[in-house]
Amino acid sequence: MTGFRSGFVAVVGRPNVGKSTMMNSLVGQKVAIVSDKPQTTRNRIHCILTRSDAQIVFLDTPGIHKPLHKLGEYMVKTALRTLNEVDAVVFVVDASDSPGRGDEFVAAQLQKVDAPVILAANKVDLWQGTVGEEEQQAILAAYAALGSFHTVLPVSAIDGSGLVELVDTVIEQLPEGPKYYPDDWITDHPEQFVMAELIREKVLLLTREEIPHATAVIVDKVEAREDRDLVDVWATIYVERRSQKGIVIGRGGSMLKDVGKLARQDIEALLGSQVNLQLWVKVKDDWRERAGTLSDFGYTLDS
Repeated sequence: MTGFRSGFVAVVGRPNVGKSTMMNSLVGQKVAIVSDKPQTTRNRIHCILTRSDAQIVFLDTPGIHKPLHKLGEYMVKTALRTLNEVDAVVFVVDASDSPGRGDEFVAAQLQKVDAPVILAANKVDLWQGTVGEEEQQAILAAYAALGSFHTVLPVSAIDGSGLVELVDTVIEQLPEGPKYYPDDWITDHPEQFVMAELIREKVLLLTREEIPHATAVIVDKVEAREDRDLVDVWATIYVERRSQKGIVIGRGGSMLKDVGKLARQDIEALLGSQVNLQLWVKVKDDWRERAGTLSDFGYTLDS
């Protein structure tokens, strides 16, 4: 296809700067889960954006941070390895605040990358009515000073400002190439992976303290009924301690019921069908520190 551009683009940044929200906004549907808690993304999520002139495969990576356990090591290793496999990098920062040590660390890693790096200063919607023009320019200049970037673009994943310019800039960096995926694909992950992430998102939304980070979700079985428009989904929520299991289930099963209700709505939107979602909660002691269990849950720690 003459003139058609395609390639792979890593989306990196410290935790909680809005990478996943940006990916969902770009592809127009929820693929990566979002939360107000840092380190929400654990795997490398592929989000596919196709236009008539180009196809971008965005790799939404876990936030780069100082790991505290084997799961954290896996997450950081996943993010950093991605940088050597892409045609361009989008470095997402939180423009509602000045650069911090986490941003400096990520920027330092990016100076070792051969691919062009576009700095996307996200959350500029929070500037409205609170940050003057002079302060806005000072914030952008402070982030630009962190390294050598191809472009610095103010954007908002919430209201969409700057995203068209961001996509255009990314496409300019891509080589001519084939269309890797069909036009209607927005991710290459299996539906069961996305369903598990949607369930985990609801646990993140409804719980606090240690529970969100101690949770993993596995979809055990999906079965469509032949006699009606209904899909049965069985899934297990894993936690690290018995006390956490009680919290996730809640008094009289109230918390688990709320998780299931919210997750079912998103899964129905994903599948375009009614869903009967059955959830269980099980304990896997200290699973974040066990390489074997991490592998079982899809977090493979390669050497």
